[in-house]
This record gives sequence, structure tokens and C-alpha cells, in this order.
Amino acid sequence: MGCPNTLQNFALANDTIRGIIGINRNFLFQSMATDSYYQYRCILRKTGRTFFFISFPLYGKYALQALEPAWITSRQIEAGRRAMTRNARRGGKIWVRIFPDKPVTVRPAETRMGSGKGSPEYWVAVVKPGRILYEMGGVTENIARRAILIAASKMPIRTQFIILA
Repeated sequence: MGCPNTLQNFALANDTIRGIIGINRNFLFQSMATDSYYQYRCILRKTGRTFFFISFPLYGKYALQALEPAWITSRQIEAGRRAMTRNARRGGKIWVRIFPDKPVTVRPAETRMGSGKGSPEYWVAVVKPGRILYEMGGVTENIARRAILIAASKMPIRTQFIILA
């Protein structure tokens, strides 16, 4: 049968999710359609290819960078995005560089052992040190710094404000 989280399925699922959602992100971040509802932990065989992320701003001039590893929930991502949007007062553009594509399952309280896996409760984005969380462009440095630092206060990890030189 094979593991549902192989390298090929991972790339296909992410492309499918991002293709369905597109550019409009004015809703609570969650995966709309996935091939497998549950996510299982399994052994990935090393094939010489590795996943990497770009640790510098791609779209905007200012960015928020993670300094610690963590799981960031869709609610935390949305809270940071809303804080940045409200603080910038419709000025500039904001890019969210992380997406919660990992479901976290929770078993009901006081259940006995067995009876399968719990139902998905919420979605998280797996963040490693150096990952860019948000980007901002089209505003002055003072406005961007203030907006991004407010978004950083919504995150459960240490972050830093960086400027593309």
C-alpha cells in the first residue's frame, strides 16, 4: 500500500491545496481539500532530495522570521494577519508565507484504549528556525515595524524583524 506521506504525495497535496485556495486569504486558514483526512507518522526513506524553505523575504521588503521551532495553529496565523492589516490601515501589501497543512487529531475525553484515531481538531503549520512567517511591502519602515511587531506578539515563539537590504 505505501505510506500516505511520501515525498510525491506531499508535493502533490500542497500544490492541490494552494491551487484550490488561490490568492484570496480572507478567511480562517485551514486546508480545504486533502487526499487523506488523517495524517500518520511514518518513516520517510532518504532519496537524496530534501525540502527547503527560503529564509529571506521574497515578495516584500520587510519580514517576520521565526527563531524557534513550533507548531503554529491556523487561529494564530489569522490573528497575526488581522493585526498587521488593521495596523497598516489599508496601506501596502501583506503576504502570509506559512500555511497550516498538518491536521492535529484529538481523542474525546474519557475514552477507553482502542477504538481508532481521534477526529481532526485543528490545523497547524510546522515552523522551523529561520522560516519567514509574514512579509510586508509598500509601506514605510516605521509602519511595517509597528505592524509586524504586533503580529509577532500573537505568535507563540521568539521572532525577529528583518529588512531586505
